[in-house]
Amino acid sequence: MRILHIIRSVNPEGGGPIEGIKQLSSYKTPVGDNVEVLSLDDPNSAYVKECLIKTHGLGPSLGSYGYASKFSTWLLDNHRHYDVFIINGLWQYHGFATHKVLTKLKRPYYVFTHGMLDPWFKKNFPLKHFKKLLYWRWGEYPVLRDAKRVLFTCEDEKVLARLSFPNYHYNETVVNFGTAGHIGDVEYQRKLFLDTYPQLKNKRFILYLSRIHPKKGVDLLIKAFANNLENDPSLELVIAGPDQIGWKSDLLKLADNLGIGSKITWPGMLKDDLKWGAYLAAEAFILPSHQENFGIVVAEALSCSLPVLISNKVNIWQEIFQDSAGLVSDDTLTGTIDLLANWQKMDHQTKTKIKTQARHCFVNRFDVTQAAASLNDLFIEDIAQALDHCE
Repeated sequence: MRILHIIRSVNPEGGGPIEGIKQLSSYKTPVGDNVEVLSLDDPNSAYVKECLIKTHGLGPSLGSYGYASKFSTWLLDNHRHYDVFIINGLWQYHGFATHKVLTKLKRPYYVFTHGMLDPWFKKNFPLKHFKKLLYWRWGEYPVLRDAKRVLFTCEDEKVLARLSFPNYHYNETVVNFGTAGHIGDVEYQRKLFLDTYPQLKNKRFILYLSRIHPKKGVDLLIKAFANNLENDPSLELVIAGPDQIGWKSDLLKLADNLGIGSKITWPGMLKDDLKWGAYLAAEAFILPSHQENFGIVVAEALSCSLPVLISNKVNIWQEIFQDSAGLVSDDTLTGTIDLLANWQKMDHQTKTKIKTQARHCFVNRFDVTQAAASLNDLFIEDIAQALDHCE
C-alpha cells in the first residue's frame, strides 16, 4: 500500500503532526507500506534533506497560508502512484489544493485534524476565529465534508471539535495514535544529557519538553514552580523546546522577577539521544497545556517510565488517570501548583509505583505498532469496500 502524507512542513519544530507521521511510518506491515510526504517546504531546506521519509517539497510557499504554484500540478501528475492520501492539519493551502485536485479525480482522501478544531482557539483568539469563520464555509469545511474520514486521535478531541463551527457534517472516526517510544542505550543517553548540561548532575529536576508557546502553559509552570520551591528547594526545572514566537525573553524576565532564574535550564529543542537522555534523567514530566489533542511528548515520557503531570486539557488525560501513570489537574495556576505540590509530597514508594504504571500505560495504549496496525487495517477495509462497489 502506497501512502502519501500531505502536510504544511516537515520542519521538526512544528511539533506533533510531523513527528506523528514519522512514528506511524516507522512501522511496516507484513506487506510493506511505502510512505512518502508531500509538503510546501523549499526542497533545498535542511529539514527536507534530513527527513527520514522521502519528501517532495514543492515550495518555497508564499505567506502564512502557504500557497505553492507547483502543488496542484504535481498532485495531478503523480496521484496514480499512491493508494492513500492523508491531509495533515487545517487552515493551509495544502488542504485546500488537495481537496480541489482529488475530488476532481474522484480519489478519496483522509484528514488528520491534529487538534486544529479545538474550541480553545475560538475562545482565546476571537479575531483569528472570526477570520476562520469567514473562510470556513467555502474553504475549510468542504475539505472536511468531502473526506473519506476525518480522523481524531481520541474521543475527547472528536467531541471538542464539534464546538468550534456551526452547521457541519463529516465522517468522524477516532483512531489509535502513538509513538515508537524509547530507543537506544539508557545509560549512554542519560550520561550524554548530564554531560551536556553539567549543572544538572546530581540534581533532581522536573522536565517540560514541548514548544515554547502560550497554549502550553509555560508561564503557569514557572509561576507554580516558584510558588512551590520552598517545599523542595533542591528541585530544578528544565524547560526544553523551540521558541517559534519569541516568547522566551518574556519568560526569562518572569523567572528572574520571581527569583528562580538560576533554577531553570533552557536547552532549546532536544533531539535523538539528547532528548531521550532528558526523559531518562528527569524525576517527572510536566505539561500544563491549555490545549493538546494527543501529546506525543507525553507518550514518549511514559515509554521511559517517567510519570507525567498534565492538565485535563491534554486529551489523553483520562487514560493517564485511569492507569495511575501520573497526576492530572486543571490548566490554571492553582491546578499547576497542585500538580507540583502533590508530586513533591509523595513518598518514594508511591513514586516508584507510578513509574511502573507509566511504562505499562504506554505499552498498553500508545505503542505505535498498535496504532499503525489499526490505521493500516482501516485503509485496507476502505479500499476493499471501494473495489466491491466498482464491481
